[in-house]
Amino acid sequence: MTPSWRKPAGMLLILLLLTVWVVGVASLSNMVGGWHWLLQLAFYVFTGVIWLWVLPMRRLLQWMETGTWRAPTP
Repeated sequence: MTPSWRKPAGMLLILLLLTVWVVGVASLSNMVGGWHWLLQLAFYVFTGVIWLWVLPMRRLLQWMETGTWRAPTP
């Protein structure tokens, strides 16, 4: 079995997405830092889950494994 090029490419895309997320969060730190700690917690959990997992990351990991953007049907 030949190694797939998708895994190294996917890892580079994951690092790029994480970098974009970190830069975005750091740029908002002055505004978010003034909020109540519960609002900060909700903001970071929401943005982390939505941005990093639900939108691009889940599909990217599926693509790395299967070569398709959708989960394989049983």
